[in-house]
Amino acid sequence: MPDSNAVLHPDLRGRVALVTGASRGIGKALAVRLAEEGADVVVASKSEQSTEKLPGSIHETADAIRALGRRALAIPTDVRDEDAIRNMIERTVAELGRIDILVNNAGAIWPRPILETPPKRFDLMMSVNVRASYIACYYALPHMVKQQWGHVLNMCPRLSVEPSPGKVAYMISKLGMARVAIGLAAEHQKDNIAGNALWPRTIIESQASINWKMADRSQWRTPEILCDASLAIFAQEPRTSTGRQWIDEEALTELAGITNFDGYWCEGKPPSNPIYIDKW
Repeated sequence: MPDSNAVLHPDLRGRVALVTGASRGIGKALAVRLAEEGADVVVASKSEQSTEKLPGSIHETADAIRALGRRALAIPTDVRDEDAIRNMIERTVAELGRIDILVNNAGAIWPRPILETPPKRFDLMMSVNVRASYIACYYALPHMVKQQWGHVLNMCPRLSVEPSPGKVAYMISKLGMARVAIGLAAEHQKDNIAGNALWPRTIIESQASINWKMADRSQWRTPEILCDASLAIFAQEPRTSTGRQWIDEEALTELAGITNFDGYWCEGKPPSNPIYIDKW
């Protein structure tokens, strides 16, 4: 059985991580966790100021990282804009010297049927989800190839041929991210660069689950389960753990030997009838 403590707390000193959508929720939690494990972190998001509807900002996340003694860059980034993504990567390398970990976490969601999803909503999800992750990889990969080390993690479900009624457009954009991850893995395993997808088995407490009223808090797990799963992935030598479409529980079990997930529930215990979204 693996040493779960070592896997969940890898030594990331000297590494530089970039997390998109890191002003709140899962992205912020993961950015701070990466700093706790020793990484310097780039915080990328559109949110430069906290609001009542969208609490949190890139500057608040960066301040939390600096409080841990790590370097942080807060880069305002609209991931729909190719120039903004290129600037995000170029500033990362220019100011922090390298990029080792890229987490494509920024996302747009509109879980509605086709007839309730106008083309502009479809275009938004395609731009923020699959297109942005592809472009970020396009600009980050040359630096990872040069250093012969890198992890790319796309926050998206695994590929499936099952229908997704009520969220067709959303799933088109998210499953495209999985294709980016596994395609990158096949193209760059020889360069010691990993491409993986990660998705939760349950609803995670986030601004999306709050705003969209996805069940209630008793059905949610904390972002820490995704943070732990991500760190378990980043603890692996890239070429040895790549091309996978992980569910958080599976990553924790296979990579860290963890089989009890009760501590991750927001209410401290599992609900009687949990809602599982791993097969969205």
